[in-house]
Amino acid sequence: MIEPQRPLSVAPPRAGLLHRLRLDQVDRLLLLASLGLIGCSVFVLASASRHEVPGDPFYFALRQGIYGAIGIALMAAIWRLDYSRLRELRVGIYSAMIGSIALVFAVGSAVRGSNRWIELPLLRFQPSELAKLLLVVSLAAFAYERVRRPTDLRHTLGLLTLGLAPAALVLLQPDLGTSVVLAAIALAVLFFSLVPWQHFALIGTVAALLGAGAVTIGPAVGFDPLHGYQEERLIAFLHPSDDPRDASYQVNQSVIAVGSGEETGRGEDASQSELLFLPERHTDFVFAVIGERFGFAGAAVVLSLYVLLLWRALMVVRGARSFYGTVIAGGILAMLAFQLVVNVGMSLGLMPVTGITLPLLSYGGSSVLVTFAALGLLQSIHVQARASDGLASRRSMRAPRRKRRPRAAAALSPQFDRPGRRAGASRART
Repeated sequence: MIEPQRPLSVAPPRAGLLHRLRLDQVDRLLLLASLGLIGCSVFVLASASRHEVPGDPFYFALRQGIYGAIGIALMAAIWRLDYSRLRELRVGIYSAMIGSIALVFAVGSAVRGSNRWIELPLLRFQPSELAKLLLVVSLAAFAYERVRRPTDLRHTLGLLTLGLAPAALVLLQPDLGTSVVLAAIALAVLFFSLVPWQHFALIGTVAALLGAGAVTIGPAVGFDPLHGYQEERLIAFLHPSDDPRDASYQVNQSVIAVGSGEETGRGEDASQSELLFLPERHTDFVFAVIGERFGFAGAAVVLSLYVLLLWRALMVVRGARSFYGTVIAGGILAMLAFQLVVNVGMSLGLMPVTGITLPLLSYGGSSVLVTFAALGLLQSIHVQARASDGLASRRSMRAPRRKRRPRAAAALSPQFDRPGRRAGASRART
């Protein structure tokens, strides 16, 4: 008896490596800018820090490459996760941030008068760097919960207090630069949370009055808001030629280095960095090294990569399909842009020296890993937005067209998965 032939079954194709890693869904220009900046960092450190550690000319470049490789793997792992899950862990994330900063006062190691680091086997961990990202994630989640209610001044002050608490702790270490970055992140989260402009005006007025009072009345009553070296840096910024060998030495050497690079740089004849006149060449003033060794052309390439990075981050903000994703992306965008502007301005003598690093270019394991983690969150928001758009388009092709709701009903919708501008405006008016 002849058995009937069974129909041939075609096995579904296996998902490729690109699909499993979601490389076909990520923002490739954002990824390109990230890889380009860390590549530039390793190259610059390899050529400009050869005399930093005797007997090991590639000490900083090799370690920066290791940090970069770990950071890229961390970024790829984060963009595969659903970032919205972090909203449920907001209390734990915020508590871990405050606890890690407070732990520095107990077990931290002091370097150059600042107690900022915790010694680990493979790197010196700086909790205040991680606090930048944790503050964005947790404060955005608290803003998400409060935006369901009427946005009054009490809720705004509550968010502001949560944002400024870690900045105050970091200021006590003392670390003025990172505390300013944390304060800028807190204000950015408030901005992207649709806080009314009247609240910002009130906050700015109170901050200006407190700052003026601390500077004028504080010293008379024995309260000095700034440490001695911080005052010297501020005075050196306002009067850079008064003391060129002491307080303003760093800024003057940085300006000389950038100016001497001219169009194409001095290469191996870069005297400021080669002869060790320029301080903190591998961290705070790495942009000055680029300007001297590679000139305007090299600085333009680096700044172009940053412009590409910030532009794609802004596109992630605009394309996010949830209120939480919009606020996270906006906070990360503000964090990266603020550090870029302050560090480059510091290298050009346009801003006082505050110790703020240049993202992905300055040497440092904590800074590199946190920046890549932040970029991974941006990619996760982008991936989720693309998946949401794809699902919506497939549903619209299958489902019959339904009657469109009136605009007034859409504006007053209680859904917060994707609040529109009109919905945000209605919440602001209430």
